[in-house]
Amino acid sequence: MFKVNDYVIYNSMGVYQIIDIREEKDINDNNTEYYVLKPVYGNNLTIKTPVNNTKVFMREILKKEEVLSLIESLPEQETVWIEDDRKRNETFRASLKTGDSGEWVKLIKTIYLEKQKKSADGKKLMKADEDIMRIAEKNLCEEFAVALNIEPEEVVSYILEHVS
Repeated sequence: MFKVNDYVIYNSMGVYQIIDIREEKDINDNNTEYYVLKPVYGNNLTIKTPVNNTKVFMREILKKEEVLSLIESLPEQETVWIEDDRKRNETFRASLKTGDSGEWVKLIKTIYLEKQKKSADGKKLMKADEDIMRIAEKNLCEEFAVALNIEPEEVVSYILEHVS
């Protein structure tokens, strides 16, 4: 169980902070414990979700050491481009929903390298691939920013400084 002030990844919506845990009546008039979540970046949509909700994915954000280790492993990260557009979209969306930072890193690297290759040929990525990369980057930058105590906008330059 999480505690008040913990930072969590909520589904694939980004980093949220637990600002309260309260007991309230649910729609069946049963007492239920709820997490009250506030996004750390972006919108101000507060979310209330039952503590025992199995339909949403929630996990604690990575610790600083884990983020640094993931950054260090970037050059060795495998990429998995799938030629079939529909299959790639399904696979990449499923990877996004895992909430796994390692999967997000792999997605971003894979799509980024394909984007460079297409750009060199005067072509563009499909919009679906761009969208998936944007969501993965947003989530990863938010998580890394909290763990490293920097702003999300600083994450890419931080990674580049520590990889090259």
